[in-house]
Formats: sequence, structure tokens, C-alpha cells
Amino acid sequence: MDDLSQMFEPEPGPSWARPNWPVSDLDAVNAGLDPTDAVIEKVAKEAKAAAVASGASDDDVRRAANDAICAMTLIRTYRVRGHLAAKLDPLGLVKRELPAELTPQYHGFTDADLDRPIYLGGALGLDRATVREIVAVLQKNYCGSVGIEYMHINDLDERRFLQERIEGKDKDIHFTPEGKQAILAKVIEAEQWEKFLAKKYVGTKRFGLDGGESAIPALEAVIKYAGQYGVKEITVGMAHRGRLNVLSNVMGKPYRAIFHEFAGGATNPADVGGSGDVKYHLGTSSDREFNGNKVHLSLVPNPSHLEAVDPVVLGKARAVMTLNGDEEGKSVIPVLLHGDAAFAGQGVVWECLGFSGLPGYGTGGTIHFIINNQVGFTTSPQFARSSPYPSDVAKGIQAPILHVNGDDPEAVTFCCKLATEFRQTFGRDFVIDMWCYRRFGHNEGDEPSFTQPLMYAEIRKHALVSELYGQRLIAEKVVDQAWIDNHTKTFTDHLEQEFQAGANYLPNKADWFEGRWAGLGRPDEPVLGRRNTETSIEEDEIATLGKILTTVPEGVNVHKTLARVIDGRRAMFESGEGFDWATAEALAFGSLVYEGFGVRLSGQDSGRGTFSQRHAVWVDQNTATKYIPLTTIESGRFEVRDSPLSEFGVLGFEYGYSIADPRTLVLWEAQFGDFANGAQTIIDQFIVSGEAKWLRASGLVLLLPHGFEGQGPEHSSARLERFLQLCAEDNIQVANCTTPANYFHILRRQMRREFRKPLIMMTPKSLLRHKLAVSKTCDFTGDSHFRRILDDLNPPQKGDTRRLVLCSGKLAYELMEARDKAGDLGVEILRVEQLYPFPTNPLIRRLKEMPKLEQVIWAQEEPRNNGAWFFVESLIEAACKEAGHPLRPLYAGRDAGASPATGLAKRHAAEQAALIAAALGHETEQSAPQATKRAKAS
Repeated sequence: MDDLSQMFEPEPGPSWARPNWPVSDLDAVNAGLDPTDAVIEKVAKEAKAAAVASGASDDDVRRAANDAICAMTLIRTYRVRGHLAAKLDPLGLVKRELPAELTPQYHGFTDADLDRPIYLGGALGLDRATVREIVAVLQKNYCGSVGIEYMHINDLDERRFLQERIEGKDKDIHFTPEGKQAILAKVIEAEQWEKFLAKKYVGTKRFGLDGGESAIPALEAVIKYAGQYGVKEITVGMAHRGRLNVLSNVMGKPYRAIFHEFAGGATNPADVGGSGDVKYHLGTSSDREFNGNKVHLSLVPNPSHLEAVDPVVLGKARAVMTLNGDEEGKSVIPVLLHGDAAFAGQGVVWECLGFSGLPGYGTGGTIHFIINNQVGFTTSPQFARSSPYPSDVAKGIQAPILHVNGDDPEAVTFCCKLATEFRQTFGRDFVIDMWCYRRFGHNEGDEPSFTQPLMYAEIRKHALVSELYGQRLIAEKVVDQAWIDNHTKTFTDHLEQEFQAGANYLPNKADWFEGRWAGLGRPDEPVLGRRNTETSIEEDEIATLGKILTTVPEGVNVHKTLARVIDGRRAMFESGEGFDWATAEALAFGSLVYEGFGVRLSGQDSGRGTFSQRHAVWVDQNTATKYIPLTTIESGRFEVRDSPLSEFGVLGFEYGYSIADPRTLVLWEAQFGDFANGAQTIIDQFIVSGEAKWLRASGLVLLLPHGFEGQGPEHSSARLERFLQLCAEDNIQVANCTTPANYFHILRRQMRREFRKPLIMMTPKSLLRHKLAVSKTCDFTGDSHFRRILDDLNPPQKGDTRRLVLCSGKLAYELMEARDKAGDLGVEILRVEQLYPFPTNPLIRRLKEMPKLEQVIWAQEEPRNNGAWFFVESLIEAACKEAGHPLRPLYAGRDAGASPATGLAKRHAAEQAALIAAALGHETEQSAPQATKRAKAS
């Protein structure tokens, strides 16, 4: 799975390819899988031979062959379409008539043929059987409480695996009496938990599991059987419905803690702070043990955005796999619980399904459990999707799909057992679609009969799951009513004790800096502090890394243009000058790996780089094999992944990876920064707020190419203003660096400090190869470090500054070049490299050294309503006041605009020239933008 762990990587085949498909050899049991002419001929020959051997007449021989063929097509039809007649809806509202193609008559049998023995050659575990017997077996296998879809799977071994467990005359869902009692016990506990909450907190939202309680013993089965298969960790993601039930009855969160939260108490100790969140968004972790097998459980906190947590769970699971050295994912299982409307309606579901077979993103298979309420809030299925089942999207990755009746807890538990076994065997996703209902509507304060009157008329008279299953087990003499009453009372008494204890419950610790996060914590310095750390490296390390980055191994034939790039980098290392952006980045990555850290970079085309600047992967032009120089460093781990064409899913995945592994520098790169808004949900709900809401720290880095070069509104702006608007309470860092060395240091700072904060980097485009945007060896060594403000390359004499221009990004070089050309000796240009936390103190120090200062300008490329202007204006004014300059900063930039940039080259050039002139004080009536003139007038 981890194709980048080797120095040389062969060009992989398609991730969807299967080595044993199409199928060429079928045994008798599977002969009905693919009704090709060859299979039909094979079955006919065997039937004929058997008939001849018995001394049958020619007519009987022909009929025997024809009967066998018809029987095999009947069997195959049940394998493909038997689920359409399964008894799935516990309410009985979905009328599922037996399709004609599932009748013997459809396949050529008459009523007179039903009791005639037919040759089967081992199919259904039978050598011979009558048509009536065949149909009875098929009805039991495919049309009971479980309906299975698996014939869309190409892999014969996977189909055979499933078939062997569900098909045949002796195939029944079987549990021991003790197992049945355990299932009933968990159903009772799930129901009584919801009833207890409803009684104690009348009208309070809890998004109860009422109607879907069979999920609780089923999830327990995943833990139990996963432990038997060697799984050490299960990472769970789910939305609101049933979350409190899962937290308490599966994850083992103390009941008293949840009661404390219902009473308005905090989730964490008072000194931790943070905003907190509603109860049904919270996560937890615990250890469960079954039969001596201990499994660590982690339920990831989630926002109200349904399915947004999915990629986070997968990324976290991938990180755990990597940390465990588990390339196949056998030690950790991601489990995702979905609602039916969300699974069918949310695009991120498909993005996550698409990860399943990809190098670098696969998790060894995810178990998807759909709690199919048969309604989404108020929307009925016929208005919520265009497919028969919510699970149909999963057919795109050939995942097996089990539809199961939620009123049959044994069947639901069996499905989870089978899913776990399949996942551990084949390393592939598995989907369970549990048909159930919401007893009290979308939430407990809702009136569902407004929109679903017929459904809720049936629900009001429908028996509870525990009653239905309890009566079944009483009939089987597994339990009696006294057993049920005793277990119910024992559990409710325990809840009452926990409820009383909840009144005095106080959380004694937060769990965010434990386990893999041990040794890390919150920043010691205040948000406006320097917070720097040692990020320089030694010259001999630069030399070592330079050799790695510029040596082409014998037998590797790189592209001729890449060869020139490598020669240019070699010259940088030899001269100690001219280090460009990509080389500095490679030095940062390599030095971190050299120190034992991991580095994971992913994004669309990140191996080469959007602008052909990175070349972290060298592709042999003759064989297409890949050579990744930084993977030859043995101390740590480097991987670079060309991601699928996704922003939402991939960024969520990388966020999940970062919260699981704080010792790896995790970076996500947008192809252009403009595309980051496709992942805005992950940015808003997790990256900028996850620490405040859920006490989950992250060191994730977002690399967002940003800069106005006349390339139009889709390739200019990473929406800097949005990130700055989200900055508060020391939640993230936002930077727009202008030198390779400063970029080098800020990347290393992410790992070298004893805390983690997300970093939003506005990365350059034109600066990647700009003659002034270069660094020297001394900028990486000695006492060099990240600088929040960078000085002018050609400043005025000390104390002579009359006009100070502050800016960030590539505009600084254009301003300095224009200033130098005009000979403006009193104009100084300072580069604000880190915008949040804003470098107030270093700015004040510089302002105090400018006694003749008359004007302070903020210059930006972005339109006035975009960029940093509205964020920095008050901060700059406060710094001026503190430094003894009662000045209000002025704005120099484009007018406000609905579109972030023009796509017309001449217009772009005119706008850029005008804003530069305005910033330097050269504006005229013809050149100054109206917004600039208004700012000066004010």
C-alpha cells in the first residue's frame, strides 16, 4: 500500500484493477456467477453425463441439461436481485413484491416441474434438489432479514467468500444462547438509556437512537471480532443520531459525565478554557476488552455538517497505520456511521469512498454503517435520492452491501461480524444499510407528523425492538420475562445512581496532550510573543542534503529539463547563494526527516508542483519508475502524494492525519489557493475551531498559491481575508513569506516548537523564480530564524524614513523596484511576513526608529474588500500610537470588487501600476484608483 516507502517506485497499475478479473475459471459452486456460453456448456455437459450415467432416455437427458441450466440462472438471479424481495422495512410501509424474475416460472419451469429433482453439482451445497427446495433455500438465503448486493464485485474470491457465508441449505444466522442474551442485553440498555434521558430531560434535544437500537450490539460485535482478528484500534466517526448512546454504551464514556453535561456542566476542567460544544458533537476515547483482546476506541468529534467527519476519521486511521508500521491496515479499522439521506446526498461520501484503493490514502478498508431512518429530517427518500438505496454510491468501489432489517438485532449483528471478517481478509470497504426508523422525529422537539403522517401513525403503534426480540428469545427458551425484567431494572437502577453522581461530577483532566501528544502542550508565551525556537541547521547538514537532492542515481534517466534544474540546484549548494523557494523547501523537509520527524505532503500534482517548481519525485523517462530523493534519508519518513482531484475530502484526511501524529509535518497544497474554498467546511469546522470546541490541536500546514499576475479570478486569490477573519484566540497562524529562508524556518518551526498550531501559508507563484527572492547559506545556519517582519532591501538612512509602506507577499519586490527606480530616498518598505499572530511588538520597535515618519501606508494587490486591509488597519494604527506616531494608516490597492481579479492582461498591468504609484505617493489623477484617492482624502 505504501508505495513511497522505497527509494525506487515502479509505476503502479490502476488502483481499481483486480489481478483475477475477468474470471476465467469457475468451480461448480460458482458456476452461476457469470452465465457465459462456456459456463452454460459446462453445466449442460455435467447434467447430461449424470443423466446418461443413470440410464435416462434421450429426452430425459436433454431435459436434465436444460433443467440444470435453468436452475443455475434462477440461482444467479437470486444472487443478483434477491435483495429486492428481502424483508427489510420494520414498519412494513415499503411494499416489496416478489419480482417476476425470482419465480421458477420466469426461468421456464412449470408448476408440474416444481418437485422434479434437478442436478446442481454442489451449488447451494446440494448435489440434487427439486425446484421447490431450491427456491426455499434461495428465499432463506437472500430474501429474509438480510438482503445482499455483491454480484457487482469483480473479484471472484471476494464473491466466493461472501457466498460461502450466506448461501446454502445449512446457512443460518446462528448465535449461541449466551450470544443471544448479550445482544438482547445491549438492546435493552440502548432503549432504557434513551427512555431515561427522555424522562430526566423532557424536551431536550438528544438526537436519540430510538428505533435503531440494534446498532449498539452490532457495533459491539465489530469491537469483539476485530480484537479476535488482531485489531488494536478502532476509529469511529458519526453524526448526531445515536451519538450519546454510542458514547455511553459502546465507547464507555461515564454516564455521570453525560448527565453532568446535560445539566449545563463543562466537558473539560475549568482551567482548560475553550468554547465547548453541544453534547451530541463530542468525542471520546476508551479501551474495551473482549476475551483478553484489548481494543482502543476513538470517537472523533464532529460538527453539524453531516459526513464532514468522514475524511478526518480516515486520515487519522491512516496515520495510526503508518505509526504502527502496518502497511495493510490490519491493526486499525475506521468505522463510519451514516444517515441514509446524508450518505446519498453528501459529495464527501464519494470522495472518501474514492480513497479506498489509492496509495497513501487507503486504510485497509472502512466499515460503513448506515442508520437508514427512511427519511432525512423532513424529506422522504423519493425526494432525497435518485437511486433505490442510499448505499448505491458504494457500488462504484465494488464494496459489498448488506441491507438488514433493524428490528432483527441478530441479523444486524451478523452483518457487522461478516463485515469485520471481510475487511480483515480483503482490506476493502464494506457497507451495512440498516433499515429502521426515528421514533421521535428529527429530534425530540420535532413534530414529524407534519410531513410523514402515515409513517408516524405506524411508528406510534410499532413495538420496541427489545419487545420483539425479547418475545422471540422467550419462544426459543433462551430467556424468560423475569430475565428481561431483571436486566432492565438492574440497568435503570445503575443509571439512577449515575444520575445522582452527575450532580457532583467534575472532569479532572483534558485528554488532548496524552498518548502520542505526550510532551506537547499549549504555548508558554502569549499570542503576541515572539515564540521562536531554534530552526537553523549546520552547514555540513546542508552539504549532505545538497548531495541527496542533486545526485541522480546510475540508471535513472531524468527529463532533460529536470536535469538542468538539478544542475542549477547543485550550483546553489556549491556557491552558497541563489537558493530558490523549492530548494529551501526541500532543505526544510530533508532536515526535519534527518532529525527523525515525518513529513507528509499531499495535494493535486504536489510531486512535481503546480508550477513545475518542486520536483520532489523524479520520473525515469524510459521506464516511468519514480525516484524520490528524500526517501533515502533513513532517520525519519518522507512521503509526497499526488492526491485525487478533491479539496474537501483530502484536506479533511490530512487534518485527521495531523491530529493523530504530531511528530509528522503534514502539509496540504492546493493546486491554486483559490481552490481552497472547496474545502471551506473543513477549514471552518475543524482547522480554525477544533481546538476551541473539542480541545484537538493540529500542526497542519495549508500551502495556498496566492498572487496577482493577471491570471484571472480563479488563479489569483487564496482568499487571505477569510482566514484573517477567522483568526482569534490564538487558533491559527497566517503567513505570506517573501524569502526562501523565511519559508524554510517557518516550516521547521512547526515541528521544533513544543506546541502545534495550524499554519496557513500564502505561497508564491512568480516568486518561485524571482531574481530577488533568493537566500544564502548563512540564512539557514548560525543564529538565523523565522522573522515576522523583514526589512527593506535598500532602506533609507536610519531615521530618514518619511513614508512607511507595509505589505506582504510578492508586492514588496515590485514596490522596492519601483521605489529604487524613482529614487525616493524617504520611502521605506517593510514586509509583514506573519499576519496572525500580528507582529505588533517588532513593528513598534521599528516605528520608534522613524522620528520623521509622516505617513504609513498599507499596500496590497487584493481588492479593498479582500486581502488583509480590514484586518491590519486597526492593528497598525494601535502600533503607531504606541510608538508615538498619531497616524492613521492609509490604503493603497485595488477598488473593492465582486471578483477578486481581472483576467485581462492590460487591465491587470494598469491596476498594478496604479496601486504601486499610490503606495509610493506617485499617484496622479489619471493613475490613482478611486479607492486610493478616497483613502487619502480621508
